[in-house]
Amino acid sequence: MKRAIRLLGGGRSRPLPALALALALVAGGFAAWAGQDWYRAAHDEQAAYAAQRDAALSAGEQAVQNLNTLDHRELKRGLDLWESSTTGELHDQLASGREEFTAQMKEAKTVSTARVLSGAVTELDDRAGRARVLVALRVTVEAADGAKSDKDSRMLGELTRTDGRWKLSALGQAPVGGTSTG
Repeated sequence: MKRAIRLLGGGRSRPLPALALALALVAGGFAAWAGQDWYRAAHDEQAAYAAQRDAALSAGEQAVQNLNTLDHRELKRGLDLWESSTTGELHDQLASGREEFTAQMKEAKTVSTARVLSGAVTELDDRAGRARVLVALRVTVEAADGAKSDKDSRMLGELTRTDGRWKLSALGQAPVGGTSTG
């Protein structure tokens, strides 16, 4: 008596396991590529430089806004914010002139509010911890009688990194087109 030998599956190929293996290989290859790409981006010096540029810009815009915003009813808070936003000679000037400025503000009874319109880093020396920013802002001044006036200006600020934070070390008006700078 002859025994019939039956092949499992009748000699047909099994498409499902082959497809699963192919998909697993493609997914593994993609994961390896994405991981390598992520590692390169995370350890890229240009990315670190860009992060410092962005941090300097953000700090510069905020500091320029702080130094152009002041409410005569909350002078201590406003002037403390000015001092915490600055360093170096600018900080020393603000601190030494604080009493005189307080008397002037109490007499004038004005409220100034600044809003940053745009900003840019014009120079960045990450190793030395120095940067320059150009900030365009709109300052609204409300007088004691309630009259309001808006003024747009461009400010040039110098920043110094102190204890890991960017602070203003100098601030001045930017020259407007058509004016002589020298």
